[in-house]
Amino acid sequence: MFEGTVRGNLDPLAQHSDTEIWEALDKCQLGDIIRAKPEKLESTVVENGENWSVGQRQLFCLGRALLKKSSILVLDEATASVDAATDAVLQKIISQEFRNRTVVTIAHRIHTIIDSDLVLVLNEGRIAEYDTPAKLLEREDSFFSKLIKEYSMRSKSFNSLAILQT
Repeated sequence: MFEGTVRGNLDPLAQHSDTEIWEALDKCQLGDIIRAKPEKLESTVVENGENWSVGQRQLFCLGRALLKKSSILVLDEATASVDAATDAVLQKIISQEFRNRTVVTIAHRIHTIIDSDLVLVLNEGRIAEYDTPAKLLEREDSFFSKLIKEYSMRSKSFNSLAILQT
């Protein structure tokens, strides 16, 4: 995020109407927060968005991508620095609002990619495997399968594994 206003951060080229901006804010669950501010869309954003939480900054970025109608979304550890509740909100928005778009997710948290159409696993900087999560899980020798097993042992809250294996 850059120094300016909410409007300027979401629509830096001033190509969208207020209605479109509010729709994007509502979809990324920032609408009520912005409406509660006296200056609304003209509310201040300081350099790097320091006056917003890390989660809100991530939601702003999704809002910008929604407004722009980006056909490709690249997420590099998008949920690494947010709490579990914000992580869940981000994942829900991504799965609902970007379902017909290409989403490239770079992640270390397995649950952020388990619902992906395809997974590409890198090992020592090289492509080790590439397939659907379900097919990779079927192969006990796959890196992905081993990662899931390790994650499952460490986390009791990982429910998607059972769903994929049924």
